Amino acid sequence: MHNPIFKGVEFDPLMKDAGNNAFTMSPSRWVALTGAIGIITKNGAGGGTYAQRDIAFKFASWVSVEFELYLIKEYQRLKEEEQQQLGWSAKRELAKLNYHIHTDAIKHNLVPKELTPAQIAFVYASEADVLNVALFGITVKQWREANPKLKRNMCDYARINELICLANMEMLCKREQSRIYSSYAECSQYS
Repeated sequence: MHNPIFKGVEFDPLMKDAGNNAFTMSPSRWVALTGAIGIITKNGAGGGTYAQRDIAFKFASWVSVEFELYLIKEYQRLKEEEQQQLGWSAKRELAKLNYHIHTDAIKHNLVPKELTPAQIAFVYASEADVLNVALFGITVKQWREANPKLKRNMCDYARINELICLANMEMLCKREQSRIYSSYAECSQYS
């Protein structure tokens, strides 16, 4: 596959003879006849046959069906784990993006400059809880009380479609808050 000097013409008779009961092949003969790379043979004390990982896996699979099954199962497990990790990562990034959209909208449109940090935190929590109740049916505080053993926040356990819905709700909220704030600013200009 990745061997530009592989002797395909020398390989054809070997394939034809491979079905014969008297056919034998050693790694050193294979390398000599075909120009194969990825296999090294050393004779004498400390010698042996060494192969590139893919070649070794294929050989071990041919020798042992049990090993081949193990290899397949391990590959499937790793792919499933990778998909779960990617799903969590995508959900986490979406939740983080939603959080910034929402908090920026609240900061620019709803929080008066005269409030104390505690009052500001209350405004943020109240606004976020309006969306949480609309989408999940509970506030963050209620969720934490119901799930004390879970370490992350509510959005980390949400399904991807819920996070997309939350992003849309936050975008609409931001747009509406901007519209209301603009209307309020216009009205206060004429009073």
